[in-house]
Amino acid sequence: MTIYQDDTQAVEALKNAAGSSWDAINPESVARMRAQNRFKTGLEIAQYTADIMRKDMAEYDADSSVYTQSLGVWHGFIGQQKMISIKKHLKTTNKRYLYLSGWMVAALRSDFGPLPDQSMHEKTAVPTLVEELYTFLRQADARELDLLFTALDGARTAGNDAKAADIQEQIDNYETHVVPIIADIDAGFGNPEATYLLAKKMIEAGACAIQIENQVSDEKQCGHQDGKVTVPHEDFIAKINAVRYAFLELGIDNGIIVSRTDSLGAGLTQKLAVTYQPGDLGDQYNSFLDVDEITEAELGNGDVVIKRDGKLLRPKRLASNLFQFRQGTGEARCVLDSITSLQNGADLLWIETEKPHVAQIAGMMNEVRKVIPNAKLVYNNSPSFNWTLNFRQQAYDNLLAEGRDVSAYDRAKLMSVAYDETELAQIADESIRTFQRDGSAEAGIFHHLITLPTYHTAALSTDDLAKGYFADQGMLAYVKGVQRREIREGIATVKHQNMSGSDIGDNHKEYFAGEAALKAGGTNNTMNQFEEPALSH
Repeated sequence: MTIYQDDTQAVEALKNAAGSSWDAINPESVARMRAQNRFKTGLEIAQYTADIMRKDMAEYDADSSVYTQSLGVWHGFIGQQKMISIKKHLKTTNKRYLYLSGWMVAALRSDFGPLPDQSMHEKTAVPTLVEELYTFLRQADARELDLLFTALDGARTAGNDAKAADIQEQIDNYETHVVPIIADIDAGFGNPEATYLLAKKMIEAGACAIQIENQVSDEKQCGHQDGKVTVPHEDFIAKINAVRYAFLELGIDNGIIVSRTDSLGAGLTQKLAVTYQPGDLGDQYNSFLDVDEITEAELGNGDVVIKRDGKLLRPKRLASNLFQFRQGTGEARCVLDSITSLQNGADLLWIETEKPHVAQIAGMMNEVRKVIPNAKLVYNNSPSFNWTLNFRQQAYDNLLAEGRDVSAYDRAKLMSVAYDETELAQIADESIRTFQRDGSAEAGIFHHLITLPTYHTAALSTDDLAKGYFADQGMLAYVKGVQRREIREGIATVKHQNMSGSDIGDNHKEYFAGEAALKAGGTNNTMNQFEEPALSH
């Protein structure tokens, strides 16, 4: 007995108990509506997706080839279309997530207009986007199931029992578009209480995984820009605890915390760490500071000093009242940050790097794994990297190390189109293609994401259309570049009325009003000019 059949029979029993006043109620229609509304609350989604992520993490521990992936999205429709495409092309959503980028919320979803990635946008915009994404994913389920229900009715009317049985099996084994979202909470938007309150809103909206970074919340910078300022570990641990308490309060006991360190590119700290004895966590944090050894006589007005090993050390303080770390300590600080976070409640790591280099990432993760063997990384395959240039330079350096002749190449100009067909470019492109596989095998990367790819694809596709439509191509630019491709490639949006829920609404009208329903999908509906989009099964 399937859930669909169970619901049909349960409603049939309710209908019989209610008597003649329920004569108009069709139990199978109710079962269909229930199937189309599987998730009633955001907390149900958070629990369902947390279970998925925990299963995926365990499977990765057993086999590093089964890593997970996501693309960053900035609107519910974009997330929906991504998951529809995944189901269409790959037949399953297994190991594919969504990423909610704080950068894109700042740039695209703030009432202030486009903002830099500095936590200036409204904090409520983040849970609002989580809720929006899941609204669109649930609608994708409802639409696709509606197409299956219509096909089932058609098969029954035609007396095709075999086809009806096949469609019923697809309904009974339907795979939802709802997948885990890793959601960016930046540096927590304030103190630990503010972090806790925002985390609750995000979880209630459906987020099962929250990513938080160790920057100062009021001085937060994009991870790929300069001027980043970190906080002592104890301050960051308090925010990790705040997120965990939010998960536990709401009953999502296996919620996931992704701890991000920006220490590789952060040369500053807002304050010195509290330390009670040599070698404690605060002392380790302070040991990375850039200091001058001084005598008591050299103390100046307002100087701050640290006493270590019987010496007086004056940290270098900038006019901004920030303290400076020593050059070259970034990787060691990332390792300490990562170990400390995992030892204090985090589940996954995120190390923000300045380039995509498997050996560099593996070097840090190997140090972390000496202490925590199953440490796993969420890695940002960032559009802030010039992937072509970086990997061509890596290929150049590898060829040089092998003693190969590289005199035909100018390392400083490897981005040039003149190199596109060369052996070096082919080597680089192959390394880009296998970067995620290699990083997961060699550097403990459980999840690969691209933070803001759909920001770039929206701009690129709009540019393609605009340059033809507003020039001599006119409507041909749209027809050839968009609509014809939608039809031939089975893109669901070609029937945009169906995509927006028109057919679902028609079926509901029929449920509610029977033959009196005024439906939009009649013979005069111009959507009939398009072939039925392929179902994702």
